[in-house]
Amino acid sequence: MLTLPGLIDPHVHLRTPGQEQKEDFFTGTSAAIAGGYTAVIDMPNNLQPITDVERLNEKREIARRQIVCDIGFHFGTLGDNLTEFKKVEAKVFGLKLYLNQTTGNYLLDESHLGKIFSEWTHKKPILVHAEETTFDKVLEVVKRYPRKVHLCHMSTEYELRRIIEAKEQGLPVTCGVTPHHLFLEKGDEDRLGAFGMMKPSLKPKSDVDFLWKHLVDVDMIESDHAPHTIEEKESSNPPFGVPGLETTLPLLLTAMHNGKLSFKEIERLCFEGPSNLLGIVQENTRVEIDENKEWEIKNENLFTKCKWTPFNNTKVKGKIKSVYIRGTKVFENDIILVKEKFGKLLP
Repeated sequence: MLTLPGLIDPHVHLRTPGQEQKEDFFTGTSAAIAGGYTAVIDMPNNLQPITDVERLNEKREIARRQIVCDIGFHFGTLGDNLTEFKKVEAKVFGLKLYLNQTTGNYLLDESHLGKIFSEWTHKKPILVHAEETTFDKVLEVVKRYPRKVHLCHMSTEYELRRIIEAKEQGLPVTCGVTPHHLFLEKGDEDRLGAFGMMKPSLKPKSDVDFLWKHLVDVDMIESDHAPHTIEEKESSNPPFGVPGLETTLPLLLTAMHNGKLSFKEIERLCFEGPSNLLGIVQENTRVEIDENKEWEIKNENLFTKCKWTPFNNTKVKGKIKSVYIRGTKVFENDIILVKEKFGKLLP
């Protein structure tokens, strides 16, 4: 039996309020626990983006009534709500900026980057969805305003090389990679169809290989759990995004058995990195794993409301047996053992 600290996912989309048909806080935090996560941080691009303190408070109250693991939130901006920053800073873990197309098209005009960076003055990170040219724009702004910046879901050799350079220059940047950008590649799009559509998109094998080769330069793995219904994915206008909370750790454990990374690296990427970035400390919280258990990921066994994964029918090695939060066993042998309201609101 292997033991990990309770994992922390800094990047999930639990869809509530407004799109509860995809996921709600109970199903989303149940999926988190089943995947070994004891704390998750939810993104602000809801149907009505979380851009003022009233919407944030409403979201926190809904979550408080439904969660089975701990949860916190990031705040959103298009550069038009700067006066809200001081009101929310004690209630959020970071500020999220979207510089490329994503779910909801909550898209920031990059000309506002400077004033946003200048107004976000406390030590919590600015998290950025940026690809290719917008990626470079962000790094230029960081040089002028050295705020703590986290580059989300990197997927290319170019982006990781730029991060490595930025760190060598002493810039306060960190970066994350998703499991789907490590375990899938562009060639899988034909097989998966809309169920392989995400932002950033899947990349060629050469990019995937570079991410694996330079995993030491990646600060954390973030699931970017982004559930949509099967009906939506099968529609004529399918949305971007794939779920990932329940499959991330099994995929990483299988990669460990295949010699691609160490158990210590899993702990660094899924616990230490997010904990250091966000300042999350949980007492007496752990995940117990049967490292040699071989099993198969199946859509029908998932806790997420959307009930699908691009890794359906994937054979994996290493299974979560039990999860403890603050000394209480919350999961054992594929059963959630606690009710709504067990989880805590963070910070």
